[in-house]
Amino acid sequence: MIRRQIVLTLGVSLACLSFPAFAQGQQPTTPRRVGVLLVSWGPDSRIAQAFREGLRDRGYTEGRDVVIEWRTPSGDYDRVPQLAADLVKSKVDVIVVDGTVGTRALKQATSTIPIVMALVADPVGSGLVANLAHPGGNITGFTIMIPDLSAKQLQLLKEAVPRLGRVTVLWNPNTPYSAKVLGELKAAASSLSIELKFVGARRPEEITAALSAESRAHAEALYVIEDPLFTTHRTTILKLASKARVPTMYGGRHWVEGGGLISYGANYDDLARRSAEYVDRILKGAQPADLPIEQPTKFELAVNLKTAKTLGVTIPESILLRADEVIR
Repeated sequence: MIRRQIVLTLGVSLACLSFPAFAQGQQPTTPRRVGVLLVSWGPDSRIAQAFREGLRDRGYTEGRDVVIEWRTPSGDYDRVPQLAADLVKSKVDVIVVDGTVGTRALKQATSTIPIVMALVADPVGSGLVANLAHPGGNITGFTIMIPDLSAKQLQLLKEAVPRLGRVTVLWNPNTPYSAKVLGELKAAASSLSIELKFVGARRPEEITAALSAESRAHAEALYVIEDPLFTTHRTTILKLASKARVPTMYGGRHWVEGGGLISYGANYDDLARRSAEYVDRILKGAQPADLPIEQPTKFELAVNLKTAKTLGVTIPESILLRADEVIR
């Protein structure tokens, strides 16, 4: 009996020496797998880096604690459903997605894997969730409130260019929330004495034709409704707007950094970083249905004075004093 106990004790001791984590009361862990579907951005974008920073802030080391499966259609939106299905088949623990197009594809692909929306324009209006406070199902995350900000954006454009009377609005008829934005803009335009002209583009090749129509309409400014299609092809839009020599209003700072005149909207980097918090909570056992969809806490007003000078526009001091970023 005594000899049997000695052998058992030696065996346990050797096991503890061979597996230090076991000796310390810890179990070896396998990295959790996080899928990321970026429709408007790429794995090297600032949005992706902000998400990575959010994970690091919560103690995750990529490769050790978490493995990220990146997917992006590179501008080919016909590939989005297949990319969504591919992530589901790879059996990731949670999926982060940047916008409405990707979220719709993921919703069709899975009702069980948790989905965290990072930059969705109008989750309720787009039919992605029942409501913000109690989303239900497997989808939660953050909204950038595009329809709610549209009237404010038009007002800021008018304040920047007081003489403004005609504005062309570029929109994507295939995007669910766009129709709601149009309604908000129409309601605001009458009080601002602005005449609106709407031009649509559903595919990349339609953008140039749409903005050529804008030039023929002699519009005095261009308002671009935030959309994955336009974000991906923003270089083309910015070049066409510059060629037409018209002031432009956008929903994100990235447009102004690329040469647009003015933008107002949610801080995308902040929301991408905060998405990592929801991923952390889900990996620790929280259910998406119990996590309310949060609205932005940071909004940015950005102005490009280089573009203003090129256009011969003098930005009022009232706007410059409120701007979070002024490119000189």
